[in-house]
Amino acid sequence: MTHTTHGTAVERLADYLLGGVVGGPLSADLAGWLAGSARFRAFAELYRDKIRKKLRGATDDEARRDIRAELSVAHSLLADHRIELAFEAYGSGRGGPDFSVTYRGARAFDLEVTRLRRPPNVASDTRVLLTKLRQLPPSVPNAVLIAFDGDDAAALEIPEAIRLMRARGDARDEAFFTSRGFGGTRAFYERFLRLGAVLGWCEGAAGDARASLWVNRSARIPMPDRALRACLTSLRGA
Repeated sequence: MTHTTHGTAVERLADYLLGGVVGGPLSADLAGWLAGSARFRAFAELYRDKIRKKLRGATDDEARRDIRAELSVAHSLLADHRIELAFEAYGSGRGGPDFSVTYRGARAFDLEVTRLRRPPNVASDTRVLLTKLRQLPPSVPNAVLIAFDGDDAAALEIPEAIRLMRARGDARDEAFFTSRGFGGTRAFYERFLRLGAVLGWCEGAAGDARASLWVNRSARIPMPDRALRACLTSLRGA
C-alpha cells in the first residue's frame, strides 16, 4: 500500500512538472530521479511551479535538454546531504544564476548551469563564458558549470579560453568586448573578477572524468573550497 501510494505521488509530480508532455529528453529520466532520491523529490516539490514554467517555455527538444542538464546537476548535488540548493533565487525573469548552493559550515555561492549543444572547443568555450559572465551577481562567490556530451570533462578548454579572453583584455581590444555585450575591456574585467570557478561536466562519463574544475585565483570573492570540492565529488558520482 505504501509503495503504491509513493509511486502514484511520484507519477503525479512528474506529470505536473512535465505539463502532461510524454516523451522527449527529460520524461524518461525525471520519474526515476524523483523515485530514487527523497532529497531531489523534495527539491522538485518545493520549486514545482518554477520548474513547470521553465519546461513549458522550452519550445523544442534542445531547450528541454538544457533544462534536463540543470535538473540532472541538482539531482547529482543533492546526493550529498550536506548540500542545499535554492532554485532561481533571484527570480526567473532577472537572468541570475540557476542555483544558490549552501554547504554545511561554508559560505553560500551561486552556480550557473549551461549546456553546450556541440562538442567543446576554444571558440565555443570562450563564447559561453563571456555570455555567462554577464549573469554573475556581485558580492557573492560565483561558479559556472558547463555540461556537454563526451567521455572526459577535461576536454573543456577552459584554461585556453580564459587565456584568450585575458589576452584580448590586455590588448585593450574594445571592439571584441563591446560586440559581445560588454561596455568594453573594463566592464569585462569587472565581470571576470566575479567568476570564482568553472566546472566541466560529462554526465555520461565515469569517475573523475565526469567532472573537471578550474579555479579563478584572481576572483574578487574566492570560492568556498570545501563546498566546491564537495560539489565536484558529487558531480563525479562518488
